[in-house]
This record gives sequence, C-alpha cells and structure tokens, in this order.
Amino acid sequence: MTTKTTKKSESSSVKPKTPRKKASPKPIEELPDKPLAFEVLHLVNKERTKSRKIQVLKKYENISLKIILIWNFDESVVSILPEGQVPYVGYDEQNTYNGNLSTKISHEVRTMHEKGDFSLGVSDKQGHTTIRKESKNFYHFVRGGNDAMNSIRRETMFINILEGLHPLESEIVSLCKDKRLGEVYKITKDVVAEAYPDIQWGNRS
Repeated sequence: MTTKTTKKSESSSVKPKTPRKKASPKPIEELPDKPLAFEVLHLVNKERTKSRKIQVLKKYENISLKIILIWNFDESVVSILPEGQVPYVGYDEQNTYNGNLSTKISHEVRTMHEKGDFSLGVSDKQGHTTIRKESKNFYHFVRGGNDAMNSIRRETMFINILEGLHPLESEIVSLCKDKRLGEVYKITKDVVAEAYPDIQWGNRS
C-alpha cells in the first residue's frame, strides 16, 4: 500500500515579509552652551547632507556666527586688510616664535587634530577671547566700516584679536578675511542662505 504525501502549496510555505521600520534620523549633536564658532563649523563639516548642515546652523544660530559667514560669503563685503599671511611675533610656551600667524595657527590646529583635542583647556585659563565677543569689532576690517582708521592701527588691532583667540577661532577669522572658509570647512553660501533667510545679501560696502 502506497502512502500519498501531500505537498504543501508554495503560497503556504512562504512567510510574509515584515516591513522594515525606517530608522529615526540621528539627532543633531549637542554642543556646550554658547559654543565657539569652530565647534559649530566643525559639526557642519561632519554632516554629509545639505539639510543636516542647515539644521546645525539653525540649532546653533547666533549673531557672531552670521557676521563671519556674511564676511566670508557676501561678495559686497570687502576686507581692507592685506591679503594672505598675517605677521606674528609672540611668546609660545617656552619659546619665542617669529614668523606669520597663519603658519603658527596651522601648526596648532594640526596638533589639535592629531591629539583629537579641540577643547580650550589651559588656553581658556590664559584669558583667550572668542569670536562671540570680538565680532563687534570686525566692522573695522571691511570697506565702509571705519575707513578713517589708520591702516597700521587697523592691522595691529586685527593681529591683537587673532593672538587673543583660540587657534581654531583665529583660523576662521583669517580664512574669512580672504573669503576662504569653504577651503577648510564644507559649507557654502547656499547652505547659509537657507539656514538664515533673514540675511540680506549684497550692498554692504
């Protein structure tokens, strides 16, 4: 006597697919209260999409950040400082450093990247200022801001400000002076314009 084996239908043997849940978008990284400009721009730099970069700028919006971004991206804002390297003579650790400030800043920034440490640390105790505090003085360095100021006095003021800032903040100001921020940070005028629609571009000089 033969036993018949009943074949299961294909439809009954296939398990229904469970739809995958879409992963929730990763929240924007939390920065300390009143973050420094380089902390915000470093976070913008890490984000890969335009929308995420815009979210970062919106989250950490402040007037000093807008000032440096306008200085860099608005073509009608013209720096009246010498273009390029900034001369520097100062005391660094136990050695006197002579050369240009851009080179010194680049060295300190590179060291920070190598150590993975961007915090103010000891520098904060040495009385370093910030872009937040100094942005009110940046009008002296652009055409139409304070054209009556003597050029030597203006350049001395600029150097003094850079020397007082955290190296990563000094780098940002130096880059904005020559409209080169986009060479170091992955940020564009379009991103800034969408993040801050209240900015009126042009006719500033």
